[in-house]
Amino acid sequence: MAEQATGTVEGTGTAGALAHGSSHLEHNPGRPISWVGTIVVIIGFTIGGIAFVPKPDWLIFWIGTGVAIIGCLVLLFSKAMSTDWY
Repeated sequence: MAEQATGTVEGTGTAGALAHGSSHLEHNPGRPISWVGTIVVIIGFTIGGIAFVPKPDWLIFWIGTGVAIIGCLVLLFSKAMSTDWY
């Protein structure tokens, strides 16, 4: 008789969580400076996107680009990419 699938994928489910302990599934909210940098980048991209509606306004676009770059610099100098990862 052929083996039947159980409907689960190997390596998923609660067995893996039990083996790693409950801290394996905890949420890491990150540091506040990382959130500030991320929000500034999102605001910059939003300003840049709005600059193209209904017709391109290049001054507003470059202002949005500058805001996004400032947010990237905040993330760079706060070392968000190297310290907030799991």
